[in-house]
Amino acid sequence: MRHSLLAITLLLLSATTQAQTLKATSNIVVRALDRSIDFTSDTTTSIRDMKVVLDARDDAASFVASAGAIRGAQLEAALGAIRERLPEAREVSDQALAEAILAR
Repeated sequence: MRHSLLAITLLLLSATTQAQTLKATSNIVVRALDRSIDFTSDTTTSIRDMKVVLDARDDAASFVASAGAIRGAQLEAALGAIRERLPEAREVSDQALAEAILAR
């Protein structure tokens, strides 16, 4: 009984840590997108307004809702475009980028 309680506690702590890490990564990506948007708003089309990103919102929603099981072509194109424009997004998970697309 005591071992199973310890195992459950460790499992819950691990899940909480993973959720916090995902949230922190998402926050980093959103801040990076905001910085890029601020920087590019006067000179070029911002990432927020990029057609490929706007077109990927439905695919991003499906990706997030399915925990990554559903990967649409428009999402793949948007992920590539974001990573091309933002070097700091190259190491960010697809999940965090999809959530950032939905947050915009």
